[in-house]
Amino acid sequence: MWTTLESEEQLAAIRHRSFDHPVVIFKHSTRCPTSGMVKSRLERSVSPEGWEFYYLDLIRYRPVSNRIAELFGVEHESPQVLLIRNGECVYDESHMAIRMEELAEMS
Repeated sequence: MWTTLESEEQLAAIRHRSFDHPVVIFKHSTRCPTSGMVKSRLERSVSPEGWEFYYLDLIRYRPVSNRIAELFGVEHESPQVLLIRNGECVYDESHMAIRMEELAEMS
C-alpha cells in the first residue's frame, strides 16, 4: 500500500502525478501510539482504486515534513493525512479523525 517518502525531490513527482490521479501522504510519528493506531486502521481499510499512497516517517525525515507544510499550505500535525489533487492539497485531517472512508468520499 505504501511508498516510502524520504526526500523533498519526491514531492515534485507527487505533485506532478496528482494531475493524473489522487495521491495521499500519511505523516506518521513512530513515537506516537495514536499515529500507530491510525496507520493500522488505514492499512485494514479498502483503498480507492488508482490512488497512490505515501508514508512519511516524520521523525526520520522532519525536513520533508516541514517542506510538505510549506508546499501544500497546511499546518504540521501528527499523525496527518493529505489528499493531493491537481498539484494542491484538497483535504487534510489529523489524529483519530483520519479515515479511509472520508478520503474516498473526496474522489
